[in-house]
Amino acid sequence: TSPEISQMFGELIGLWCIDIWNKMGSPASLHLVEIGPGKGTLMRDAINASAVMPKFQKSIQLHLVETSPVLRARQRSALSDVQVTWHTNFYEVPDGPMIIIANELFDALPIHQFQRTAAAWQERLVDIEINSDQFKLVLGPVSGAFATVSKELKESPIGSVVEVSPDSINLMHTISSRILTRGGAALIIDYGSITNRPRDTLQGVVRHNTHNVFQDPGKVDLSAHVDFETLGYVAEQIGAAVWGPELQGAFLQSIGIQARAAQLKKSATPNQAKDIDSALERLINPGQMGTLFKVLAVTSPEIQDPAGFQTQ
Repeated sequence: TSPEISQMFGELIGLWCIDIWNKMGSPASLHLVEIGPGKGTLMRDAINASAVMPKFQKSIQLHLVETSPVLRARQRSALSDVQVTWHTNFYEVPDGPMIIIANELFDALPIHQFQRTAAAWQERLVDIEINSDQFKLVLGPVSGAFATVSKELKESPIGSVVEVSPDSINLMHTISSRILTRGGAALIIDYGSITNRPRDTLQGVVRHNTHNVFQDPGKVDLSAHVDFETLGYVAEQIGAAVWGPELQGAFLQSIGIQARAAQLKKSATPNQAKDIDSALERLINPGQMGTLFKVLAVTSPEIQDPAGFQTQ
């Protein structure tokens, strides 16, 4: 993930949070929330970078939304010098002004897939081969989740597959409602499409390699591309301001990743400098993470021009 590639990623997210905090009027109390914080690397680097603004560090209460005991232990180690409150879901985070970070979260939330046949739309379901105990895809009647498919996508040609994620919609609805009523912002970074379209993006990954989603259940990371268009639409319907999505490469360059790389290289050995250049290329290059990953911001309406986004 981006935070594991380079400290620059988390550091810049930390500075982005300071900018938002300033645009919020520098509240004396702020919930800084990360949903799905992984190993805690992003938040560790963000907190370290925010040392340039002691008033910001003093104002924040750090909340991590994490279900895994194993990852909580990793996060506790990474943030050993910071007071942290853990939650099993976002709904447990106390009310108040907040800044929310969600990096590679929405791609892990469940999806429904629907396929248009000559007769009708049907839902793709998982069944088992009786003789081999192997999982397989089958088609069945559509579930209630089909109601969230847009009218335009329902007109897709025969053979098309469309995806929806009710869990993603519900979480975005909750995040946007909190931001609208209490003030603040959310920064969502993930891989996916700017516009919704027919697609089958369900994939399994093991050690950075593509893996059959039906093999080795429980040992494979399952994910699907994020529908940024729908996430933005949900937030707008709540009344929040939506910024982006921007390409990750453009976003990181806009908020200063090249300047940070140059600064780090001043005190680096030749080998370290090569590593910095390599990390920079991976994060912003169009052929790598620079265009595949997108960045979306949702803010309360009074926050203007969050860093890294073109003016609406």
